[in-house]
Amino acid sequence: MAAGARGGRVGMALLGGLIALLFFLPLWWALAGALRSEQETFRTLSPVSLWTLIPGQPTLGNFASLVHGGFGRAMLNSAVVTAATLVVGLAICSTAAFGLAVLRFPGRTTVFAVMVVSFLIPFDAIAIPLSALFRDFELQNTHLGLVLPGVGNGFAVFLLRGFFLGVPKELAEAAHVDGLGWWGIFWRIYLPLSKPAMVGAGLILFVFQWQAYLWPLLIAPSPAMKVAPVAIAQLSGERGADFGAIFAGAVLTALVPLLVLLFFQRYFTQSLSGSGTKG
Repeated sequence: MAAGARGGRVGMALLGGLIALLFFLPLWWALAGALRSEQETFRTLSPVSLWTLIPGQPTLGNFASLVHGGFGRAMLNSAVVTAATLVVGLAICSTAAFGLAVLRFPGRTTVFAVMVVSFLIPFDAIAIPLSALFRDFELQNTHLGLVLPGVGNGFAVFLLRGFFLGVPKELAEAAHVDGLGWWGIFWRIYLPLSKPAMVGAGLILFVFQWQAYLWPLLIAPSPAMKVAPVAIAQLSGERGADFGAIFAGAVLTALVPLLVLLFFQRYFTQSLSGSGTKG
């Protein structure tokens, strides 16, 4: 029995390693494409061989062309917009989740149900009419226009609410007896206990905003307001595509969330395991 269990664990480990390799290969291929010339990239595509994944003559020229082409400005715009979305979004989502989890008011279940349905609707389905509304309010080509759609994330509220429901109600009741109001209970009791959930919600907000393409394309067409995904897409145009620079831009934009997720993955796992267990 012990040998069978050990064999099962080995099999699962091998399967997990194979799946991880399949996810890793596209990232490695993009890195290889960023480190070689466009001619070498196409020359190694057919037939596929080991040299498809290994640059023959590595070069940093593609990254240099990005820097001189203004891609750094786009990365900075993405960083500013994402950071603002994180700060404002966590404040809004955490207070909304606290209200839906702890406060008792008429229609609470209905509000939560509407919120759940809202994050099941793809954002791309409402992006075009929403952009027209934002232009009416003169929010085009502004950081506020880029940030606002990302601050109210239904999945982040859902995650935080599930975690807040797991906090013993006796803590809030004892705080009430001591004269603490709802804001004090939220700030002094629930927030300190919800670090994993806050990190998980923050990662959701971060990924949503960092990889956004359609919304920035619609609401911020100005070159000065370009974000990284839009800047990468614009490397391909009527006169051709700079595939080396595209690969380099993809590597740079993927590297930031990859490092963030690797650093906070433990908290993200804890937030998922501690949410959604109560309703």
